[in-house]
Amino acid sequence: MLRNWKRPHAGLPMLMDRAYEGDETRQLVLDLGFEPVVPPKTNRKEPWDYDRDLYKRRNEVERLFRRLKGFRRIFSRFEKLDIMFRAFLNFALIVDMIKC
Repeated sequence: MLRNWKRPHAGLPMLMDRAYEGDETRQLVLDLGFEPVVPPKTNRKEPWDYDRDLYKRRNEVERLFRRLKGFRRIFSRFEKLDIMFRAFLNFALIVDMIKC
């Protein structure tokens, strides 16, 4: 699925969960032009450096998804047309932004 993505500007960070820190996944992200931001597992023989501050902010994205799941219409995917789903997603993001 990632192989179908358009190539971004070089070095754009991709926040990844630690579960996806495998060599194959990291190489795919690098081949796509992203910079993987994922900590290595503690048992790695050759650990790599990563942006720790950016990785700490990954939870903000996860919290946003949790708040969006509060809108039953989004997680149940009631809308059958993509344009209507996206419109309601935009509405939910605006409501979330106003609440915060």
